[in-house]
Amino acid sequence: MRTVDLIQRKRDGETLSTEEIEYLIHGYSTGDIPDYQMSAFAMAVFFRGMSAKETADLTLAMARSGDQVDLSSIPGVKVDKHSTGGVGDTTTLILAPLVAAAGIPVAKMSGRGLGHTGGTIDKLEAIEGYRVELTKEQFLQQVTDIGVSVISQSGNITPADKKLYGLRDVTATVESIPLIASSIMSKKIASGADAIVLDVKTGSGAFMKSLEGSIELAKAMVEIGEQVGRETVAVITNMDEPLGLAIGNALEVREAIETLQGSGPDDLTELCLLLGAHMIQLGGKAATYDEAREKMEQLLHNGEALDKLKRLIAAQGGDKELADHPDRLPSAPYQAEVLAAEDGFVSHIDAEELGVTAMMLGAGRATKEDRIDLAVGMVLRKKVGDAVKAGEPLAVLHMNRNETMFTEEMTQRTRRAFTLTGNAVKKPPLVYAVVSKHGVQMLHNE
Repeated sequence: MRTVDLIQRKRDGETLSTEEIEYLIHGYSTGDIPDYQMSAFAMAVFFRGMSAKETADLTLAMARSGDQVDLSSIPGVKVDKHSTGGVGDTTTLILAPLVAAAGIPVAKMSGRGLGHTGGTIDKLEAIEGYRVELTKEQFLQQVTDIGVSVISQSGNITPADKKLYGLRDVTATVESIPLIASSIMSKKIASGADAIVLDVKTGSGAFMKSLEGSIELAKAMVEIGEQVGRETVAVITNMDEPLGLAIGNALEVREAIETLQGSGPDDLTELCLLLGAHMIQLGGKAATYDEAREKMEQLLHNGEALDKLKRLIAAQGGDKELADHPDRLPSAPYQAEVLAAEDGFVSHIDAEELGVTAMMLGAGRATKEDRIDLAVGMVLRKKVGDAVKAGEPLAVLHMNRNETMFTEEMTQRTRRAFTLTGNAVKKPPLVYAVVSKHGVQMLHNE
């Protein structure tokens, strides 16, 4: 094979074989195919797209480019969950113990945050002593023993995807559905899951801004799952405002604990129940979604999910008493209220703007080398649809700096993210659609 011939054929809209895609990914991984040729191929895919089979072949080729986790020693159906990223997205910290309490083994590998999206591993490091790195043997044994482990992704999971993503980022080829879908699904497949539940965010704080684009991405990933023998369900959820109330690592851990105690924000609680119900249905622990949902609610409110969180924290070296005493989490010494300038109703919250502001406070990274301040962030006091009086707090900033200019800049940025109107505003839907092998079930339109 010649790489230039494959680029030309994809440029002309032809379909590549399994062997040809394997050749491209293997050659790029080993350095035999240079960046400039893979850039040309990515641009050809950007304009010409890929068939479902081509996308599945690309996914498997990237999954095979590095380590693959074998979870077969763990009894039961292993169901993984992935979120496409957002602001205040704390679902893994709640779902892992909640679903494990239902008898579904949760062997979860998560990443760190970059930019305005938070990373699960950064959040877990707010728990003193919690070890995010375990050996493969320790990881598998822990899931066998207590049903759950959440660790940092292996450095050699899907190296071809890491290399290709870095290239797409600088060649204007990120926004390609086949390339996005294969990137996400290759990591899930390499991580060993039998079935996958995807939380596809849509809106201003999400990677996919439009509902139409989010559904297209969800359909592509569900199709990949079907092609490679992993049953996959995708839920399209709202990220036009942050999920829950907390943004920032220790603040989000506290909110996760409160949710497992039964007193979390309504939207975060609802989303975890919904995603968890799909996970235990795919895992064979419930025959119908309604039965699965009822089981999730019982586990959330009878304390079993909170107990499972304690066992998870203790097993990985952390202070399990935090689950009863979240005040022990890192906390920032300074707080500043962001006050509304006028009466009205919150009609819009710019989730991405708040995520960037939290990053500037120190809660996130602009580059991979940046150090995170685990204590800082913000807690919202108002969400879309809420009434507000002039002088009432819209949010509270948690800071480790109290210089006047810095505080004023962060306060102004936060206030600008809130849009107020004089008329009552309907609260936005949390979930727009569920995409499965049976098709797209619309729950709400935009």
